Amino acid sequence: MNPEMLAAYLQSVADSIPWWLLLLGACVGHGFLFIVALNVFYAWPLPHELMRYTRKVDVFIILCGPMMFATAVDVFDTQRLIWDIGHWRAYLSGYTVLCWIVGCGIAPICEILYLLRQPAPQLVNETAETVDVEKELGYAPCGNTKESVACSLPWNQCFQVEFTEKTLELPQIPDAWDGLTILHLTDLHLCGTPDRAFFHFVMERCMAQGVPDMIALTGDVVDSEWHHRWIVPVLGKLRWNVGAFAILGNHDSWRDVTLIRRRLRRVGMTVLGGPPLFPGAAIPGNSGTGWQMIDLRGEPMIVIGHEGPWLDPLPDLGNCPDKIFRLCLSHTPDNISWARENHIDLMLAGHVHGGQIRIPVLGSVFVPSRYSRRFDCGTFFLDPTIMHVGRGLSGQHPLRFFCKPEVTRIILRKGKRSGLV
Repeated sequence: MNPEMLAAYLQSVADSIPWWLLLLGACVGHGFLFIVALNVFYAWPLPHELMRYTRKVDVFIILCGPMMFATAVDVFDTQRLIWDIGHWRAYLSGYTVLCWIVGCGIAPICEILYLLRQPAPQLVNETAETVDVEKELGYAPCGNTKESVACSLPWNQCFQVEFTEKTLELPQIPDAWDGLTILHLTDLHLCGTPDRAFFHFVMERCMAQGVPDMIALTGDVVDSEWHHRWIVPVLGKLRWNVGAFAILGNHDSWRDVTLIRRRLRRVGMTVLGGPPLFPGAAIPGNSGTGWQMIDLRGEPMIVIGHEGPWLDPLPDLGNCPDKIFRLCLSHTPDNISWARENHIDLMLAGHVHGGQIRIPVLGSVFVPSRYSRRFDCGTFFLDPTIMHVGRGLSGQHPLRFFCKPEVTRIILRKGKRSGLV
């Protein structure tokens, strides 16, 4: 088909669509394309400043969509697209039709698939209790940073923490692990807002529910050059029966990584990611960088830390024993493909905060992931890996709309389910 025939065909298609529907669909498709592009872009380990300005540019381009398509459709005159070969509006007309196809076809299909997602079949029970920390403390723990004013926005749920308990039925675990508890914490973003009293309350509440067997901290612990000083007083309130394990995230990678790891170790946590403490150092039970074998109620477990793609080295499982339950701490759910290839049984992740701002019915919008919104929060099963993605406790910006902060207690049960769907 030559350009003239293609232009004539597109014009006949466009002319059959009411101008207002063409305009509306194009705006939706344009926004969908650039939101997905931004989500995927933010998944890569790019310079912080570049990413911050990219978000502003992306939002500006999205906001320019209605004016751009109104010009293409010529809403104040002909209300038709122009297809004259060589005319600048012909290119704009082509993009308008493309966005209309996305907005009226691809975007709705993606939304339906998103809403029809099913939780992992191994998730047999889930309960949640929301605690208003502001009410419990008797004041709003906003802190004194420039971001603190956002805490007071109407309907902001940044202080309404959801304490979730999830029971996973796994046939592959030893009988001795039946009832094993793992406290999953992620994305504290210690930066002054919320203030320290907020985190003290949450940690104390976690312990009031019972001391877990294990604690898993999956990154973005610190979000300033100063607040590594909060790590010991905040996380020092935690207790565990067997062990506590931690990795770092992308926001940690922008800070003094060595100092953050040192503070976590002072609390008693085993930091799985990163190089050894000094050349030649060995971590007990660790046969390769990024993983450790532990004794758990008389049975072995492999605990792995994956800090990629922001921090090296990645876990080396070359000498890791087979046929032993593998628990992986990953900051981002994007490492799910790696987890499946390496036969991870259970992966705990964070990073995406559930989107932080969710639209009723539609769900999350901005989710920094190569999979966009697919793994924004919840429990998923991609054979052979079960993955839990937590919404996290805080964020660089204290905005939580229809997306409460979350702490999760996972209970493992010995079951008969095969886990296959």
